[in-house]
Amino acid sequence: MKTLKDATTFDELSDIKYGKLGTPKRDEFEAKSKAFIVGEMIKEARKEARLTQDDLAKRTGTKKSYISRLENGKIDVQISTLFKIIEEGLGKKVELTIS
Repeated sequence: MKTLKDATTFDELSDIKYGKLGTPKRDEFEAKSKAFIVGEMIKEARKEARLTQDDLAKRTGTKKSYISRLENGKIDVQISTLFKIIEEGLGKKVELTIS
């Protein structure tokens, strides 16, 4: 059995530490990772727009605490709320392309 020291790729490391894709522990890790990434992207865009968390919350009809939890990857965001934050809060346009 491989140990963490034996891992040569991130996928191997994840398999060793959290299990294979599709296992409950790995699925939880993947979900938390994605929430963290979305939060970081929102935080960067908010700072680039020179908005505080409170400003963004007011523009989107949410609370500062919600924006904080979102930026820290503590909660999942609904697609409709994410679009509202991006479009109304940050003034960006969301374009979806399916290929």
